[in-house]
Amino acid sequence: MTKIGTPYKANSTKAMLLGSGELGREVAIELKRLGVEVVAVDRYANAPAMQVADRAHVISMLDADALEKVILDEKPDYIIPEVEAIATKKLLELEGAGFRVIPTAKAVNFTMNREGIRTLAAEKLGLKTSPYAFASDRREFEGAIKKIGMPCVVKPIMSSSGHGQSVVRSEEDMDRAWEYSQSGGRAGGGRVIVEGFVDFDYEITLLTVRHSGGTSFCAPIGHRQIDGDYRQSWQPYPMTEKALESARDCAKKITDALGGFGIFGVEMFVKGDDVLFSEVSPRPHDTGMVTMISQNLSQFALHARAILGIPIVKIENYGPSASRAVVVEGKSDMLEYSGLEKVLARPGTDMRIFGKPCVDGHRRVAVLLARASTIEEADAVTADMLGDFKVKLC
Repeated sequence: MTKIGTPYKANSTKAMLLGSGELGREVAIELKRLGVEVVAVDRYANAPAMQVADRAHVISMLDADALEKVILDEKPDYIIPEVEAIATKKLLELEGAGFRVIPTAKAVNFTMNREGIRTLAAEKLGLKTSPYAFASDRREFEGAIKKIGMPCVVKPIMSSSGHGQSVVRSEEDMDRAWEYSQSGGRAGGGRVIVEGFVDFDYEITLLTVRHSGGTSFCAPIGHRQIDGDYRQSWQPYPMTEKALESARDCAKKITDALGGFGIFGVEMFVKGDDVLFSEVSPRPHDTGMVTMISQNLSQFALHARAILGIPIVKIENYGPSASRAVVVEGKSDMLEYSGLEKVLARPGTDMRIFGKPCVDGHRRVAVLLARASTIEEADAVTADMLGDFKVKLC
C-alpha cells in the first residue's frame, strides 16, 4: 500500500533528485503534487529543479564521499538519478545498505555507462544493435575505427545531450573526434564507443513504464537531433503494427533486465519492420517533453506515480503533437524572455521556460509545445512559435 506522509514531519515521504535540470524540475513538480518532500541536488546552484524543490544541495555527484554524505544527512525514501555524472558504485553500496534507488542501482550503473548497457543488450539479451567497438586510448580508438569502418559515430561511454559525440567520415576527422570525446564526457576523458552507421528509415523513443500493475507503453515518439542533442520530437510517430510490436518487445526485454519501477526512454532505429536497439535511459527522456501536451499523463507524471508504487491505469494520447527546443548560444548569467503573448496566442499550444541560471556556449533554455490535426501541422506551429519567442542574454 502506498502511503504519503506530511512534508517536514517525522513521517514525511522524501525523494532526492540527483540532477536538477529541466527534466528533474518536472519530476519535482509531479512529486510535489502527490505530497512528497523533494530535495534537489546538482553540481551548480539554482538549477531548474532546485527552484521548485523543498531544499537543495550543491555537490559534485561524481564525488562519492560528498554523495554519500548528502544522502546520509537527508535519508531520502527514494533516490532518483536524473543525470549520468554520478558515482554509481556508491549508489550500489547505499542500495545494499537499505536505500531505494530508482529504478535500481544496477539499472543506473548499467545505463550511465554505454559499455555496460550495450553489452547487456547485444551480448546477454541478444537484441539487434549497430556494430560497435570500445576504446580506452588513441591506439585502441584507431583500431576500433578500422574494425567498424567509416563513417562511424564516436561517443564517450558516459555523456548526455550529444556532448563529446561526433561523426568520423575520413581520417582527417579522427584527431578532432578523439579530442572532443575526451573533453565532452560527463566524467572527463576516458573510454569511448565507436558505432557503425546503420541503414534506417527513422529513429524513435519508446517511453516504457514499469509500475506496480505491470509494464505500459506510451505512443512512439519520433525525433530530430543535432550532434546527438534533441531539437524536435513528434508523437504519435507512425509505425507498422509489426514494427511497433517488435519495438515493444525490445523495450520490455531491456527494461525487465534492468528492473525496478519508473519510466525508461528506449531509443531504437527502425528499418521497415525491423527494430535495432540503440540506448536506454532509466528516467524521463528529453524527446519525451512532447508528452506534456500529447497525453493525459506526461512522462513526468508517469515516472512519479510508478516510483510511488501507483499503478498506471490508462495512458491516453490526445493526438498529433510536437515539441521544439529553444537553444541559445553565448555567455551570460542573466537571461530575459519575451514574445510570450504571441507565442501562446495560438490554440493548442503550451511552453516551458526552464529558468536556467546561465548560458556558457549553447544551452537548451525552453521547449515549445503544440497539438494539431497532423504531426506536420503541429511541427509547423512550433516553428512559428519559435519565430515569436525571443531570448536576450543580458
